[in-house]
Amino acid sequence: MHIYANPKRFLTLSRWLMPLLFWSGLVLSLGAVAWGLFMVPPDRLMGESVRILFIHVPAAWLGMGGWAGLALSSAALLIWKHPLAALAARAIAVPGMVFCAICLATGSIWGRPTWGTWWEWDGRLTSMLVLLLLYGGYIALSQAAAREGGSYKIAAIFGLVGAVNVPIINRSVVWWNSLHQPPSITVGKSAIDPAYLVPLLVAVLGFSLLFGGLVLMRMRALIAEQQVEARLRRRALDDDAPIGQPAMGGA
Repeated sequence: MHIYANPKRFLTLSRWLMPLLFWSGLVLSLGAVAWGLFMVPPDRLMGESVRILFIHVPAAWLGMGGWAGLALSSAALLIWKHPLAALAARAIAVPGMVFCAICLATGSIWGRPTWGTWWEWDGRLTSMLVLLLLYGGYIALSQAAAREGGSYKIAAIFGLVGAVNVPIINRSVVWWNSLHQPPSITVGKSAIDPAYLVPLLVAVLGFSLLFGGLVLMRMRALIAEQQVEARLRRRALDDDAPIGQPAMGGA
């Protein structure tokens, strides 16, 4: 893993991996969503509203998984000083926040006909809302560090501390009695009918690959942005060099 912390090696690897993840994820995601929307039968309890789960469940998984990846990148930055760790965390934050927002929006739409309310302050919904706010806080901290040329350590510490919320989200329906249904998929067990489970797993895989492609795309964009800024700074120094003296980049 350490060899890919070098930007040049990362760019070489991501040049072919990024489109592979993005396009395969897009095809699988669209196929799974179409499968869930048009081919699976209505559920005997939830009726037609079961179809929204093919977007809601992958979005919830990536909202939590995104922060887990952000926290691991933050740990790599603090422990090993990996040059790409801060960029990886920044690249994860925005798509992670988007999927977290999609999870809350689709959950609210699903909850209206199922629970009779758009929102309920139960453990799962509240902790997921906290995650959305954490994403916003991390993005603000990392953008401030990038804008002012400061250290990303504060944002990295925030990313690690915020990871405490991920297991709370996962176990909230077990720890607290709430409207939200208990876990349908556990280790080695599933309470979901295969007619729904198969397209749901395909959707989770597809959205995960798409998420990975988006993260690599954002990392490459951030690296390019840093390279452009470094060239502009060197050019500004060259332009400011006193007359009669060689420029900073001169021979």
